[in-house]
Amino acid sequence: MRFELVTVPGTAERPNEDWASLALPASGQGGSLVVLDGVTPPRGDDGCVHGVPWFTSRLGGALLELSGSRRDMPLTEVLALSIRRTADTHRDTCDLSHVRTPQATVVVVRWDAEAVEHLVLSDSTLLTESPDGLVRAVLDDRLDRIPREVLRSVSATDALRNQDGGFFTAAADPGVAVHAVTGTTPRTEVRAVAALTDGASRWTDLFEEGSWADLMALLRKEGPNGLVGRVRALESADALRGGAGRWKTHDDATVVYAELQDPAAEGPRA
Repeated sequence: MRFELVTVPGTAERPNEDWASLALPASGQGGSLVVLDGVTPPRGDDGCVHGVPWFTSRLGGALLELSGSRRDMPLTEVLALSIRRTADTHRDTCDLSHVRTPQATVVVVRWDAEAVEHLVLSDSTLLTESPDGLVRAVLDDRLDRIPREVLRSVSATDALRNQDGGFFTAAADPGVAVHAVTGTTPRTEVRAVAALTDGASRWTDLFEEGSWADLMALLRKEGPNGLVGRVRALESADALRGGAGRWKTHDDATVVYAELQDPAAEGPRA
């Protein structure tokens, strides 16, 4: 089995708001991984005295612990309880009713000898690859359905945040967990998985350098560092040409790549 993780800040002047980790029990029969992309509040206004990195580290830690220790608990319940626990740590000091209270996108993958479970909330990406090489993207595309001109308005975006007809992120309300994209796949049908924040997935979904299958092949060959390096080069070149209208040239970029089956034991690929 092969596991690789990289997380790189968008700029040295700002803290990395992404968070990622994975856990492998001593039994070797299972594990879990968590990737969060903290949402940068416009003008720094979120009603919280702690900040987004503080929030993602606590939410991520709770998700990793509960996904491993409560294997009887569905991932939606793991997310709901993790959100509640995190909110409890700062509800006495911060305004959790603020529409931009610290929040994050979420990807959780949990596996054992029988199955691979997944949960995706908001615009981070999960890729799964079968033993025959078929790559599937698991996406929560609600944010993509909103017109770009709407998202350019802070007030219009706030009106859609964690609302029906809009999009959902993990913030202070455990109820958003039911809106996550979830599923379970037999372990024998998953060779590898990759979880990416949108600062890394833009190799495919923004710059269109290749398909999701091409991205997975790149991760196998060059690893997460290779992918992020390519994204950074594309961003810099794009900025020199006038850019794609992004409000920051580089975003925090995080990738966790996990091979759950030994490719040497699979035989020839289709």
